[in-house]
Amino acid sequence: MLKRFLPFVLVGSLTLLTACSSTKKEEKTISEADLYHAAEEQLDNEQWEASIKNLQSLEENFPFGTYAEQGQLELIYAYYSSQKPDEAIATANRFIRLHPQHRNVDYAYYMLGMSSFTKDKGMFERVMPADMTKRDPGAARESLGNFTQLLNRFPDSPYAADAKKRMLFLRNLLARYEIHVANYYFKRGAYVAAVSRGRYVLENYPKTPAIPDSLAVMVQGYHLLGMQDHAEEMLNILRINYPEYPALNKNGKFDYDYATDNQRSWFGIITLGLFTKHDGIGFDTREIYDAEYKKAPRVTN
Repeated sequence: MLKRFLPFVLVGSLTLLTACSSTKKEEKTISEADLYHAAEEQLDNEQWEASIKNLQSLEENFPFGTYAEQGQLELIYAYYSSQKPDEAIATANRFIRLHPQHRNVDYAYYMLGMSSFTKDKGMFERVMPADMTKRDPGAARESLGNFTQLLNRFPDSPYAADAKKRMLFLRNLLARYEIHVANYYFKRGAYVAAVSRGRYVLENYPKTPAIPDSLAVMVQGYHLLGMQDHAEEMLNILRINYPEYPALNKNGKFDYDYATDNQRSWFGIITLGLFTKHDGIGFDTREIYDAEYKKAPRVTN
C-alpha cells in the first residue's frame, strides 16, 4: 500500500512547494505603477536617493512601460536636486537623443541649463555666498548655451520665461567676469589684453550693466598704450551715456589714476607686475549701474 501511494505523495508535495514558491515570487514582484508612484512620493518628500533608486529600477525593469519616459524626466530632476549635476546632464542628454519629439522634451533642455550651471559649484559655495562673477565662466557659458537652445527650439515653452531671466543673469555674470579679468591685466601691465576684454564686453554683452566699466577699461587701456585718439573716442561715448561715472570729474575729464597704480618701478614693468603688489581699485561700478544684481534669480534650485 505504501509503495502504491508514494508517487501520489511526492507529486502532491512538489505541487505544494511549487505553489508556495509562486506565491513568494508574486509577493516580491513590484509593479511598474508601484515603483513610479513610490518614486513620486519620495520626490515630494525630498527623499532624493530613495527616489533615484526606484526610478533607476523602473528604467531597468520596464524600459518600454507606461511610465518609462516620464520616469526618465523625473530621474533628471532627482539627480539635479540631490546635487548630482553630471548625472542629471547625462540623463537629460540621453532623453533628448532618444525622445527628440516628446511633448516634454523642452523640460530636458531646461534642466540641462539648470544642471550645467551648478556642476562646478563646490559644497562650500552652495552654503556660503560668494562672488560668482569671479568663478571660472565655463559652466555659465554652457548653461547660457543650453537655455538659448531651449528658447530657439521651444519659444512658447512654459519654461521659456524663467529661462530668459536666468539668461539675463548669466549674461551679466559673464560680462562682469570679463571686467574682472581686465582689472587683473591692468595690474600686470598687460594693457592690450585689458582693452581686448573691454571691447569683448562692448561687442558681446551690449545691454549689460558692465558696459560703463568696459568703456572705462578701453579709455584707460588706450591711454596707457599711448593711443590717445582711441582713448578720446571711448571717453566721449562714456561721457555722453554715463556722465556720472565715478572716474569722470565734474568737467567730464577722465581720472587716469582712478583704477591703476601708475607708480610702478622699472622692475615691475619688466616682470609685468608678477613680483610686485598693486592694490588698484579696479573698475567695478555694480553698486551704481547694477542695482538689481543682488536680486538675480536663484540658479541652484
